[in-house]
Amino acid sequence: MGLSRRGRESALRLDPSPLSEASSMTIIPASVAAVAAAPLPVTPASLNKASAIASAAQNLLLRLQRGQCVDAPILRTAMENAFGASDADGAWDWKTAYDACEAATILFLRKFGPAMRTRADSPAAMLPMLAKIASLLPTHTRRSVESEALQQFSTPIALGFAASTAAAITPADVVLEPSAGTGLLAVLAELSGASLVLNELAETRAGLLSLLFPGIAVTRFDAVQIDDHLDTAIKPSVVLMNPPFSVVANVDRRMAGAALQHIASALARLPEGGRLVAITEASCSPDNPIWRDTFIRLQERGRVVFSAAIAGAVFAKHGTTIETRLTVIDRLPADDATTFPSPLSVAPAVATLLRWVREYVPARLPIATAVAAPSITRPFVSGPVRAYGVRPSGIAARTADPAAAELAYETVAWTPAECGRITEALYEEYALQSIRISSSQPHPTKLVQSAAMASAAPPVPSYRPHLPAHIIANGLLSDAQLESVIYAGEAHSQLLAGSWTVDETYDLVCAARDGADNAVQFRRGWFLGDGTGAGKGRQVAGILLDNWLKGRHHAVWISKSDKLILS
Repeated sequence: MGLSRRGRESALRLDPSPLSEASSMTIIPASVAAVAAAPLPVTPASLNKASAIASAAQNLLLRLQRGQCVDAPILRTAMENAFGASDADGAWDWKTAYDACEAATILFLRKFGPAMRTRADSPAAMLPMLAKIASLLPTHTRRSVESEALQQFSTPIALGFAASTAAAITPADVVLEPSAGTGLLAVLAELSGASLVLNELAETRAGLLSLLFPGIAVTRFDAVQIDDHLDTAIKPSVVLMNPPFSVVANVDRRMAGAALQHIASALARLPEGGRLVAITEASCSPDNPIWRDTFIRLQERGRVVFSAAIAGAVFAKHGTTIETRLTVIDRLPADDATTFPSPLSVAPAVATLLRWVREYVPARLPIATAVAAPSITRPFVSGPVRAYGVRPSGIAARTADPAAAELAYETVAWTPAECGRITEALYEEYALQSIRISSSQPHPTKLVQSAAMASAAPPVPSYRPHLPAHIIANGLLSDAQLESVIYAGEAHSQLLAGSWTVDETYDLVCAARDGADNAVQFRRGWFLGDGTGAGKGRQVAGILLDNWLKGRHHAVWISKSDKLILS
């Protein structure tokens, strides 16, 4: 790993620090980037498990149709018949059995939901019918490792109905559910005639969704970055979501604010005028001082129009008594980002919440752009995914642009005596030490470095960047900035020691034996630690330009400021 160490004299920011090779950075080829952007697959084994769950659900549907209760013995028999083995044999667990109950609920609503809506003369009249269905099913009393890790608490059907009422869904809508679970929210949007976009990270649940909602392409992305992952052609007008409250995939500790990360990404996908309805933990509120600033930033993009806490008893049937919250956000910047709707008390039951929704949630805004659902009509199912990385190559990249010229420089055997005695000041004037670039121009402002770093020269490089001649001749990159391009290329042209495997999510990296299947290596990184005035924007642009002119046309530049592009 390389380290630059300069700053402008008026901004003395950089302290001496040891060099390290602990960081790794990769410039990923286009083919690898395309694989990384693809959804995770549903393996045949998981699809077989999902098929067994669906089969059990069909069996349970018969009892629901007759108004008969599904107790533990009935559920066990349905699961054993579907899987051909018992839970004691490890073929299924009770959380999977509860998923079968939820799938049966979806099948029941798809069959009888239209008639129920016709019979009900108001949304409130639907609640007793939905409560009757829920009362026939067992309470969730057991959890699985996966349900704990991903906080899989499906939305109770009555609460989901209140959320869909708040969303005011019409047949013209495209509804995105980023963490679709078993589809209890999705089926309510379907009953309103909307088109669906479904995403679910859990593999078996994604397979079950593809069976319960045939003809819909179910993706498997981490919904915390749903806007980054979804095809740009998908343009929903409504988001219905019950995201994990405090967990993030592949992070083994509680992540406060995880739900807000999910909300922010989903909100970014909506066009102006779209509506997002989210079920979160009760503390996820603009009235909570911990999250108030986050909500203020959120209102720069979408305004919170409704927020109400919900008593824990509402979720009790689905295995938790945590208090929750229903929040409605319209995709239009707030007139005043610091102003929020007046807080309501805790809704003791869904009937109260539904009454508040009808009373306080405003009408939908007009949609600014056309909405679109994916045209793919089959689920994404395949075999195991191979992890990709950058593999070593002894072939240098070919210069792709004839206007590019190799940067000429000479190396110098620098010693401290060359610059005379180090002064007693904390910072010394900066000058190139290990190289001389005769065609370059000096930096337009005075640069300094710490006295400790001034007493030692950086390593002698061998990398030769390619840049347009006028960049150097006209001083668009100074000598100090060109030095950064050289040392970045020096680091990026080498690989870190060791081999590694990467899982399907591209989040988990493990050491691998030499010659192991799917083993990859990672390129060395280079840390740019310059202070204000060194021109980091131009330095980064120079590094990217060097790679571009050598035929490497894929890079990601992430910056807090959009002003750097002007450099």
